[in-house]
Amino acid sequence: MGEGVKPNNIYKLIIAYLLWSKTNYKKFEEFDGIKIADILTKLKKNTVPTKAIEYSIPDWLAETLEKELGAKWEREMLALNEQAPTVLRTNTLKTTTKELISDLSDEGVVSFPIKNYPDAVQLEEKKNVFLTTAFKEGLFEVQDASSQKIGYFLDVKEGQRVVDACAGAGGKTLHLAALMQNKGQIVALDIFEWKLAELKRRAKRAGAHNIETRMISDNKVIKRLHDKVDRLLIDAPCSGLGVLKRNPDSKWKIDQDFIDRIKKEQQQILQDYSKMLKKGGKMVYATCSILPSENNLQVDEFIKNNPGFKMIKDEKVMPSEGYDGFYMALIERVS
Repeated sequence: MGEGVKPNNIYKLIIAYLLWSKTNYKKFEEFDGIKIADILTKLKKNTVPTKAIEYSIPDWLAETLEKELGAKWEREMLALNEQAPTVLRTNTLKTTTKELISDLSDEGVVSFPIKNYPDAVQLEEKKNVFLTTAFKEGLFEVQDASSQKIGYFLDVKEGQRVVDACAGAGGKTLHLAALMQNKGQIVALDIFEWKLAELKRRAKRAGAHNIETRMISDNKVIKRLHDKVDRLLIDAPCSGLGVLKRNPDSKWKIDQDFIDRIKKEQQQILQDYSKMLKKGGKMVYATCSILPSENNLQVDEFIKNNPGFKMIKDEKVMPSEGYDGFYMALIERVS
């Protein structure tokens, strides 16, 4: 056995090969002292490790998915192992979906609109769209169809004060600016200054002029906004299990302890950031996870501990529906 290679990983490689090649294990009765029949017998008693190998995920993740999603977890993993489509969001500050499709066609990029996604355009095949004139002129951003739902879900209005509390590089911030037609104010917050710098660059290209960036350097940044916000987007840090088709290596970089820690962080962010809302204001709590423990159960816990808030509606988008897995809940501050 090679130095530094764990026996458990050798088992997985052997079983993965047998499952893939449909080879009769009797042809490989023993490998480096490991009896194949013993491994298969053990696995037959517990199907989760076998499924973990089949879907190329860690054992712990297969167990977590089965626990939280039940029998449908396999359907979702099958979808997450497929290639992700390339979806663009039309920048309605500068163009329309129809015009964008035409402009892309002129540059040799074939695309089509997506039903029930007003600003979405999907490519027929993958292309480096960042080299197009349309991109350089700020006519679109690359943003999955599921992610585009969140901007509409927040129900922003022209002239409102809106906070994107975990803005990152600003994909959803820019969508909000377009939906508000550059009228009103969007405060984009993040703990990383380099992400906000990227947001500024993207906003300039998009022609989004109503965005102000603020780095969360201490709690005072949040406190200054208490009771002053009409709409709040909390695109919370999460496991990212809904977007594995875009980041397939991430499933090997996290573990159950990470998910347990991130759930505590999600609840803390909800508690702290929700104070920015005015009475009558609304917020969206969103993740790109498919685990109920990160999604609706987090919202249930928040509402239970904060009677001044009520959930208006929520929606989950599963990977098996064709695009990224997302969850979003619209919550109103009532007192």
